[in-house]
Amino acid sequence: MNHYEAKQAERKARLQAQAMQTKAQAKTTYDRARQMGEAIPFGQPILVGHYSEGRDRNYRQRIHNTYGKAFDLEKRADHYAQEAAAVGYGGISSDDPDAIKKLMHQVEQLTANQERMKKSNQVIRKYKDNPEGQHNALLVLGYSKDSAQKLLTPDFAGRVGFPSYALTNNNANIRRIQQRIKQLQANQERETVSVQGAGYEYAEDVEENRAMFIFEVKPAKATRDMLKRHGFRWSPTRGAWVRQLNNAAVWQAKAAMRILDEQADQ
Repeated sequence: MNHYEAKQAERKARLQAQAMQTKAQAKTTYDRARQMGEAIPFGQPILVGHYSEGRDRNYRQRIHNTYGKAFDLEKRADHYAQEAAAVGYGGISSDDPDAIKKLMHQVEQLTANQERMKKSNQVIRKYKDNPEGQHNALLVLGYSKDSAQKLLTPDFAGRVGFPSYALTNNNANIRRIQQRIKQLQANQERETVSVQGAGYEYAEDVEENRAMFIFEVKPAKATRDMLKRHGFRWSPTRGAWVRQLNNAAVWQAKAAMRILDEQADQ
């Protein structure tokens, strides 16, 4: 497990703990609301005009609010649990030091799948007048009987085998991932950058894979809004405005620095 995977595992554990803690709070709150409700005799109406009416209405509203808080906590617990379950299933992050290796493995799998689809279509065309020959040829390629039969069953358009769009989409995915590998390789060749501006420092941290702005004092709201428009977000852990380091980030950072420098000159 590399440091990124360890960080993801820590995040998953933290979210799971938050889910359990919030769920426990929801149960405690729900039990308190139920106990409050038990103080009112079953079916007891509000005695309109009685001196106790105001106090009774307030108490019932407190019960209602407590139930509402319990339900909100339950929803929050479910949210934390869903976030925890999603950790690690969002694809390969550029922050992962093994990202290039993992992406290359994806390309290998997609390329093998592309070749298999092409060979499958070739044998289906070759034995188009011999259904048994088609089926046997697919078995030789490693398909199960059910998978071969499914591939030979015409779709809604009467097509058998893999439709052309399946090969086109797979090829597009291969090219997209290859392009991403090139970008990550280029990122690894970058050198650390540090630019001192008027009241700020701009840095490109190759190891952290982040472009960031660090200010001497909290920037004004207009500056914060400008940074957000350029894709930078506040990171409390880094004490900086950051975004993932890539060509787009560098371009946006240069644009942001021009604005910051113009503001300093005014």
